[in-house]
Amino acid sequence: MIVLLCRFEIIAGFTNFMIFKLSKNCSPGIPTHTHYMKTKSLLTVIFLIAFTGIITLSGQDAKPWYFGDPTPRPATDPKARVLPLIKVQGNKFVTTDGQNVLFRGVSISDPDKIERQGHWNKAHFEQVKKTGAMIVRIPVHPVAWRERTPEKYVELLREAVDWCTDLGMYVIIDWHSIGNLWMELFQDPMYNTTKTETYEFWRIIARNFSGHNTVAFYELFNEPTIYRGELGSMPWSEWKKINEQMISLIRAYDSETIPLVAGLDWAYDLSPLRDDPVNAEGIAYVTHPYAFKRGQPWEPRWEENFAFAASQYPVVASEFGMHTAMSSPDYQDYGNRIIKFLEARGISWICWIYDPEWWPQMLRSWDYELTEGGKFFNRAMKGELEFQKK
Repeated sequence: MIVLLCRFEIIAGFTNFMIFKLSKNCSPGIPTHTHYMKTKSLLTVIFLIAFTGIITLSGQDAKPWYFGDPTPRPATDPKARVLPLIKVQGNKFVTTDGQNVLFRGVSISDPDKIERQGHWNKAHFEQVKKTGAMIVRIPVHPVAWRERTPEKYVELLREAVDWCTDLGMYVIIDWHSIGNLWMELFQDPMYNTTKTETYEFWRIIARNFSGHNTVAFYELFNEPTIYRGELGSMPWSEWKKINEQMISLIRAYDSETIPLVAGLDWAYDLSPLRDDPVNAEGIAYVTHPYAFKRGQPWEPRWEENFAFAASQYPVVASEFGMHTAMSSPDYQDYGNRIIKFLEARGISWICWIYDPEWWPQMLRSWDYELTEGGKFFNRAMKGELEFQKK
């Protein structure tokens, strides 16, 4: 804009000077006033042509709309190496000095929701820290990603990562869709996405958070499902291929953050790993072992469906909550049994959901009073359940 104004002033000054000079040297017999008016009209036309040229050149100076990156790689964050880097070693998560890490954590609601409701601030994460959480799972819904725009959504994630770093908590960034990514059919409009958008999401995330130890995991896709056939079909071979493509793409930007691959059946079933694991090193697998997924007895079914994999690969139970009725005799029973089962096998876990509205709520209100389920997970994250004390 400054350059444009300078060019404008130069041409305007030159035009006025020429009007003055030509009017002083008008031809004999032509009235001075008439000559002045003709000269002014001619030079005004010249001025407009020149000014139009300036606008054109100035437009050429600026980058066209299709150039540039809406979320360019940020400058190095001085806090990027504050927390120890988490790596995969065999079937465990370890720090760089070789210490095993069993994560206990919590999922918050979508940052877009929290921000719109006026609670997106460091104080929110300080309340999360009080629960004993070591790690925070951040679900990004495709509809919120699009409506807020990637550039502005990444700003929210950067804030979350900064606050979690200060509080000593790791982060999982979760692409929170539910459905059949292969056929691009989804359970609800909020989960609608495409393979292209999913790949581009991970390009942007990996470019922005590469080298930041706080972001320990990328959960590639929340819950793959065909919804009893209503969302078509998706063989494991195709789901495996899509995940391998996402992992390869991410690692072009970020070779350190650990990709998390979900099993089928709403991220519950890892049985295909027996014969056909994902062809990638340094990854972990995800299960969502809600109580309603299988009937009792739970433990042998959990072992058969997902826990067997923990003997060979790191496994994270990245989402489950207290879905049985609170008046039911097995309400506390399920909680104790699933936590005991997971921790006995070295399976890290993340409970759902630290929000007063999304179900099953861990909060009664935005005053941060915990529900009964929230109180249970609060004790579990702090290692205060009876079996954890032994």
